Amino acid sequence: MKFTLLGKDPGSGARRGTLQTDHGRIQTPVFMPVGTVGSVKGVYHRDLHDDIKAEIILGNTYHLYLRPGLDILRRAGGLHKFENWDGPILTDSGGFQVFSLSPIRKITPEGCTFSSHIDGSRHIFTPENNVDTQRIIGADIIMALDECCPGDADHAYALKSLNLTRNWLERFVKRFRETEPLYGYGQCFFPIVQGCTYPDLRREAVEHAVGFDADGYAIGGLAVGEPTEKMYEMLELVCPLLPEDRPRYLMGVGTPANILEGIARGVDMFDCVMPTRNARNGMIFTWNGIMNMRNEKWKDDFSPLDPEGTSFVDRAYSKAYLRHLFIAGEMFAGMIASEHNLAFYLDLVRQSRAHIEAGDFASWKEAVVKKVSARL
Repeated sequence: MKFTLLGKDPGSGARRGTLQTDHGRIQTPVFMPVGTVGSVKGVYHRDLHDDIKAEIILGNTYHLYLRPGLDILRRAGGLHKFENWDGPILTDSGGFQVFSLSPIRKITPEGCTFSSHIDGSRHIFTPENNVDTQRIIGADIIMALDECCPGDADHAYALKSLNLTRNWLERFVKRFRETEPLYGYGQCFFPIVQGCTYPDLRREAVEHAVGFDADGYAIGGLAVGEPTEKMYEMLELVCPLLPEDRPRYLMGVGTPANILEGIARGVDMFDCVMPTRNARNGMIFTWNGIMNMRNEKWKDDFSPLDPEGTSFVDRAYSKAYLRHLFIAGEMFAGMIASEHNLAFYLDLVRQSRAHIEAGDFASWKEAVVKKVSARL
């Protein structure tokens, strides 16, 4: 993998670049749709590619490990072939899901023992078998196993958690470097910078992570309960400490405003389930603000879903029609809304790139944040 930094915005920390993988080139800043179990919920791959214009999607190691399982994925030739996606894929380590979904888990220096949320069966993730698992899944970019510290943890717990993550990272890197990809193309790994909301721990985490000279670096443990301003404070601290010539990935974030503010602070890569999860519940993100499509006010509004939108569904369907589908409980409602929201998020980063290139991202961002955050 090769990251090329193409330019910076003079009024902020925003950066413009490209990320080259064996499955294609990614323009940054980028938003990556989440395909947890091998699909982006409610969206055809055809539409991801042609309409939404996604350049990279995610898979989730925890979920794929449990179902369909590693034997099926290996026999299929990896996740790309299994789900028929020929672009880049990134997988997280599954650590966050272990801590958030498992009803029973035990964390030790060896790894994390957990119960499947599907059938209660017992499993263990260690740094070593986590590498092996992500080799079998076959993503282009894989994440190191870490513990995601709660946003409200005290300093003592956050330090203990960080020390565990550091130890796991050392073992993960060793295993990664003594193994090879399975399917004839390259894989790279990103360490995850933890440290909760404590500046001293974040600095320690960065110093340790950059010592491995990885292809990129993820920033984890944010948007997990801490105030939004504290998240921005941590980004302002961490991003300048990371290597300028490597991509920076903020995990699991977030709203359109969060993404714009993250870009302004030097983040290159984002993912979040919000566009599709909220879409299935009737929330639509637009260039003029946020709409709840179940509201009565849209009942007889026959204007396009988003007059400034760029996707097929924005032109094809009205607000009144989409509201009707939600009220009627039609599956198609979530599909239209998901395609729209993902297209909006991809357009958001696309326009961000254009304004970084033009040198006016900072002033553009200030105006856009207010618009996209409004409730309509």
